[in-house]
Amino acid sequence: MGALRALGSFAVGDYLVFAGVLLVSAAIGVYYAFAGGGQQTSTDFLLGGRRMTAVPVALSLTASFMSAVTVLGTPAEVYRFGAIFSLFAITYFLMVALSAEVFLPVFYKLGITSTYEYLELRFNKYIRLCGTVLFIIQTILYTGIVIYAPALALNQVTGFDRWGAVVATGVVCTFYCTLGGLKAVVWTDVFQVGIMVAGFASVIIQAVITQGGIETILNDAYEGGRLNFWNFNPNPLQRHTFWTIIIGGTFTWTSIYGVNQSQVQRYSSCKSRFQAKLSLYINLLGLWAILTCSVFCGLALYSRYHDCDPWTAKKVSAEDQLMPYLVLDILQDYPGVPGLFVACAYSGTLSTVSSSINALAAVTVEDLIKPRFRSLSEKSLSWISQGMSVLYGVLCIGMAALASLMGALLQAALSIFGMVGGPLLGLFSLGILVPFANSVGAFFGLLTGFVMSLWIGIGAQLYPPLPERTMPLHLATYGCNSTYNATDVMTTTEMPFSTGAFQIHNVERTPLMNNWYSLSYLYFSTIGTLTTLFVGMFLSLLTGGRKQNLDPRFLLTKEDFVSNFDIFKKKDHVLSYKSHLVGDGGTDNPAFNHVELNFTDQSGKVNGTRL
Repeated sequence: MGALRALGSFAVGDYLVFAGVLLVSAAIGVYYAFAGGGQQTSTDFLLGGRRMTAVPVALSLTASFMSAVTVLGTPAEVYRFGAIFSLFAITYFLMVALSAEVFLPVFYKLGITSTYEYLELRFNKYIRLCGTVLFIIQTILYTGIVIYAPALALNQVTGFDRWGAVVATGVVCTFYCTLGGLKAVVWTDVFQVGIMVAGFASVIIQAVITQGGIETILNDAYEGGRLNFWNFNPNPLQRHTFWTIIIGGTFTWTSIYGVNQSQVQRYSSCKSRFQAKLSLYINLLGLWAILTCSVFCGLALYSRYHDCDPWTAKKVSAEDQLMPYLVLDILQDYPGVPGLFVACAYSGTLSTVSSSINALAAVTVEDLIKPRFRSLSEKSLSWISQGMSVLYGVLCIGMAALASLMGALLQAALSIFGMVGGPLLGLFSLGILVPFANSVGAFFGLLTGFVMSLWIGIGAQLYPPLPERTMPLHLATYGCNSTYNATDVMTTTEMPFSTGAFQIHNVERTPLMNNWYSLSYLYFSTIGTLTTLFVGMFLSLLTGGRKQNLDPRFLLTKEDFVSNFDIFKKKDHVLSYKSHLVGDGGTDNPAFNHVELNFTDQSGKVNGTRL
């Protein structure tokens, strides 16, 4: 069985399916650019008029974080390190609960569009500036990886030129970023989730048929030690154990879901707080479904290649290409299905990249340019923000070139989120949870947290942890009916292990490298968050943080939790709709600003939200 057949390549049908998916996505953007009288006010445009309901928003939340990195990275991760990855199901639950019960109530009751606006309300404008700059760095880095991942896969599978694909993705997204507003983003995401599920389903069904049933797949996985769910080793140096995934994973993902602009943006667009929370909990189901699919795909990968690993046999050049390789291997007789899978990887990317590019452009205009040059007309601002979209599109493509050097994509993406997201999460937690925190504490806390996470993150890239820390499971090639000399056939090779691009080879391992730099990548954000919190609290107490008088609206209060149960009393708490239309609040939106910023309503420029 394990013999590697000549693989199929892309046929006409596949290209048609793929093009169809891209066209539908673009068409939705164009449709919402003109539907319903177009985008009349900034609120229509940025927040879908705050009239969205829970289900589409939930699917959209799922789509933007299930990029190609998930579709290609997770199955490869499971193939290589086993199904312990599925413990992230618990992580997702904790993360959604935290976002919905701690961060959402505060952002929602303030009715703010930009999460960084909160930092200015709670601390001061310099803290807001720090938050914005960190967000920009993080998003550019992450978007580069997201653009590069599917291009790599496409290149492997279809011989589609890698850099052609990178540039195409960048250009397409930069183009459709200027249409449609938030509604378009949400509905394209809904469509794209459908495609992703279809892509996964086709692979799973066909793999079950090829391998002869689910039992076979699970038995192979069990014998290969891939069903390693219970690893309660408390050692923080082991890459994935129960504790690193539950504790570290929760911090990493909460920094993405709880305080990331593009997420907060979407749940602020719901009509009521109840709908907003509901959307987060429905989105949890989506995350679980996609996690289940991708873990199962990983087990199917192992079952298919358990005696002949395509990576060690040099059939693929990186582990992220295993999934496309499997698709062409088992689905080559069904024209159009491999195309569906590539479309599945791609649509994840499009939804993520388009929101990132806009988020970046608008953050720059709102938080960096507007406060400095107050005299600019709306017309020139709109030109600037379009220019920004193009600039960031180019930057992200450049970042994609760097990503090509980074090795394992899933881990790189999560490490970046951890390194930058951790300190930011700490900053927001200080603001929301610690009444006596002041701007001095916040600033120095953020600084120390960031320095710590950068130190450990960059160290781990330069001196990657040893295999006994990461515990890759063993892969075999004895079953390949070998085309090379017979001596190689029996060797079961350990992986050529690489995560870092810039590794320094053959150095004497110091205790620093073996302990500090070998920390599980999931703990990067935990360290950033906790450092920021504790340093911030300590310094705030020293600099008289208890004396400041604060508006309780900026904090998480007991009422925020108790009001969950108001739904039984049937009083609908909807924020007064006006307070969102007035004020800079409406335009302060770092995400989804798909249209120029030339809003007609100049009269209402009073600070409505800053009461």
